[in-house]
Amino acid sequence: MDAVRLIVANRRALAGSADTPDVMAEVWQAQALAQAIGSRLAVSGPPELRGEALGLTELAGRGCGVLDRPDIDAEALRAARLTELGDARQALTYLGGLLGEVGIALVGIASAADDEGTYWQCMEAIDAADESRDRVREMLRKLADRDEALPA
Repeated sequence: MDAVRLIVANRRALAGSADTPDVMAEVWQAQALAQAIGSRLAVSGPPELRGEALGLTELAGRGCGVLDRPDIDAEALRAARLTELGDARQALTYLGGLLGEVGIALVGIASAADDEGTYWQCMEAIDAADESRDRVREMLRKLADRDEALPA
């Protein structure tokens, strides 16, 4: 499935999550999807994005690592269904939006957390999502710079 469709599905699922375990599962799914997209860009994306894409892969992996892995079977794992990137700019734009929504959702969970473990898990995941979003923004900037440098 194409990256944008998977990102849109993740955004809808995140927005429709009602309780903390469901939100955390969708946050994990978003980080796993960001990791898969970063990996795909690092291997076969535009050359000027490869370094940042590798960084995105590492940061999103950290985002998954700080969260408890949800009980998701392989068929429900969106990152595993990524078959094509499509337009890199569009995929990165949508991914940046998803990562922003992930941060907002995690702030909500952290502020309502009853236990310190959940709070700190959210803080680490917020940090990873923010840093991942920064990488996405940098890749979008590099694409814009590349387009400006092309002869008219």
